[in-house]
Amino acid sequence: MGFCESAGGWRWQGSGGALRAVVGVLLLRLSLAQSVPPQTVCPAAASPQSLTEPQYQHTAEEDASVGFMEALVQSFLHTVQPNPFPKDLILKIVQDFNVQLNQEIIKEALVYEVGFLVCAAIGVLYIVLMPIVGVFLACCRCCGNCGGKMYQKQTSSVHCRRRTLYWTAFVTTVILLAGNICMFKSNEAVKVSVDQSQVELNKTIDNIQSFLTAVPQQVDHVVNESYRTVQEVTRNLDAIGPQLGREIQERFRGTLVPALHSIRLLEQETVDISLQMNRLNSSLAQLQSSMDGLQANFTAVNNQINNTLSNPNCTGCNNLQPELQKLTLDTSITFPSLNQFQSAVDEINKSDLKSKIKEAEDYFDSIPQRVTNDTKDVVQSSKQQFGNITTQISQVTNDIPLSALTNVLETLTQLQRDIDRVTPEFKRAEHIRWGVCVAICCVVLLVVVCNFLGLVLGPLGLTPKANPTERSGTADCGGTFLMMGAVFSFLFSWLFMIAVLLLFLLGGNVYTLLCRPWTDGQLLKLIDTPGLIPGLDIGPTLGLKTDISISDIYRDCEKDQPLWTTLHLYELINLKDLLDVTKYTEEIRQRFENTNIALSTIALLSPEVINQLRRFSNNTANINSTAVTQQMNIISSINLNTTADRLDELAAFQRNNDTREELQDEARNLRQIQTDIETIIIPQLNNLNSTIKSLESTAKEINGTVEEVLSNVGAAQDFLNTNTTQIVKAESRKFLDCQLGYFINYADWANFTITQQVGRCGPVARAVDSVEIILCSYIVESLNAFWFSLGWCMIFFIPSIILSIKLAKYYRRMKSSDVYDDQLNMSPIPRAQMKLS
Repeated sequence: MGFCESAGGWRWQGSGGALRAVVGVLLLRLSLAQSVPPQTVCPAAASPQSLTEPQYQHTAEEDASVGFMEALVQSFLHTVQPNPFPKDLILKIVQDFNVQLNQEIIKEALVYEVGFLVCAAIGVLYIVLMPIVGVFLACCRCCGNCGGKMYQKQTSSVHCRRRTLYWTAFVTTVILLAGNICMFKSNEAVKVSVDQSQVELNKTIDNIQSFLTAVPQQVDHVVNESYRTVQEVTRNLDAIGPQLGREIQERFRGTLVPALHSIRLLEQETVDISLQMNRLNSSLAQLQSSMDGLQANFTAVNNQINNTLSNPNCTGCNNLQPELQKLTLDTSITFPSLNQFQSAVDEINKSDLKSKIKEAEDYFDSIPQRVTNDTKDVVQSSKQQFGNITTQISQVTNDIPLSALTNVLETLTQLQRDIDRVTPEFKRAEHIRWGVCVAICCVVLLVVVCNFLGLVLGPLGLTPKANPTERSGTADCGGTFLMMGAVFSFLFSWLFMIAVLLLFLLGGNVYTLLCRPWTDGQLLKLIDTPGLIPGLDIGPTLGLKTDISISDIYRDCEKDQPLWTTLHLYELINLKDLLDVTKYTEEIRQRFENTNIALSTIALLSPEVINQLRRFSNNTANINSTAVTQQMNIISSINLNTTADRLDELAAFQRNNDTREELQDEARNLRQIQTDIETIIIPQLNNLNSTIKSLESTAKEINGTVEEVLSNVGAAQDFLNTNTTQIVKAESRKFLDCQLGYFINYADWANFTITQQVGRCGPVARAVDSVEIILCSYIVESLNAFWFSLGWCMIFFIPSIILSIKLAKYYRRMKSSDVYDDQLNMSPIPRAQMKLS
């Protein structure tokens, strides 16, 4: 028994019974003064597990290497299209598209696109004029005009003009080379972007699917935590006997332990004093028996001495007879108050204090089982109420429109299948596009190479003072390369300008009408326009009182807000009412208040036993050992050796040998009796004396113990009679508050989790940003960089053609010579030539 063990572990220090009584009284008064003992800390329930966030894949991010011409291209497009996003115009077009576009809308659209129209007109002029100019130039040169005549007039400024044309052509060629490099790089960037787009889109869709899948799981997790809380409280209710009973026991322990310990101590001291009484009685009996034997021997010897002294032959013996008559061993040991004390000890033993202790311990140990029996009905009804709380909380899963998330999830799954289905065809088309663009880049590179070869070979083989008709083959080859570059430029530039025009109109409008408004939020505002996209009314679809715009959702998701805030679910769900457990807990509390845990008051000691203890205490105070001590002193003062010496002296005066021998024998007998007194009686007297002293000491201590028992038991009995019902009610209330506190804590946690953590939609915003990066920053920016680079080259083809044709004449071998000497220009006489008609 735990109570007995704790009680048995107490040890009172010191031997004074009065000191122990004072300490016991102080402890009891301290326990009685604590009418409201310190509250037992309610054991904390296991903390709800935090929500598990899904593992999202790393999606596309801004790449500086992809948008290496982003600033330049965007600056050009901003110049071409400085107008703001035409939200109203788009709405008009969408609204009138299914009917008929009127002239006003078409005019407004053309005004908005005026920048692109101007650029398109320039491109069309380029496409039309470039081949026409090329044909006319070719015809003109074939006729010997437009520089086609193989004759170069030599002037003083010919070398200066050649150098000027050379360096201008060189700079133009470098610019063409830079544009060609940008073409190659942007074309490769388009290919890489397109190749990565499927992977990045799949990652983005997977992230959104993970998010949409995680939201129902997180809601289920919140509901499942209510089940775990109910299970925890149910286990505690099933163990209400041990748990509540233990708390009640702890409240009783402070008063019962000192009382029962003092009773146990009294019971042990009663056993000890009974053993001492037995030893005292045994010592008295043994001493009396020894004294009786010695008294018999002494009487016999005394009679012999009287007979000898009465003999007429004994000379001078009459003087010794008065002394012998005073000598006696007729002394009995009596203890008058011992019988009364023995009776009191026997009464205490008959009261069986051990059984009283056992009865109190059984009462103490039976408290948990009594609590279990008396709370059986209220525990069962409370479990049903807790089940109702769980049912109410699970209603959250029905109120949150999770089916809408399921529909979106199915749409994304279908979209992913469609992407996987068209990806092979898309990659095939991209491969063709890449090949065509590489061919275009190579043609431009061919023009650049021809120009560079001309610029290298021409000066390398040119001798400035040489006759133009005698120029080297290297210089003539350089001039030929320059002409080849001009010819290739005329042949392909107008075709390439068609590609520039188409890609410009496509990529430029995609950037200005999609990417730029996407970045600054104008596109989302357009989508938010009521009626633009049928079925996109999110608020009415979810059953909300207010409408929700896509812009609001995206803005909240950028801040990683939960769905509770983002979708305004507080308009749809009265979460405070769903998580309000007080309407159930108050009923449970009332039932517990009405439950009566019957702990009948126990009498630690009956009035009869208390009276016996008082009589026992009085009897211990009446023990008087003075008389027996006097009797022992008388016995210990007997000295027969003196009488024996007198007999020996008297025997020495006797003339009669028989008389002398008789006196001597009688003296020896007296000495023997004295020896027996010293060796037998005196040790027994010492033993008896120590037993009496020990008994007196124990009697004094037991008197204090009895006072301690009466004080402790009285205080404990008063405490039980007065506070038992109050303690049971208070501990029952604390136990119930502890269990209900688990639900209150869960409700607070669930409210915080649903409103602050469930469905943090940051992944949705990141997914939208990822799509924007893939489409705009990767594909559109790279495509725009390509047509811008190609257009750049096409524009610089014009000065390149002019400069190449003019510079080629300074390197090609002329058919007619013209020599300039000392500023005298000698014109040669043309030779007669035969014309073939």
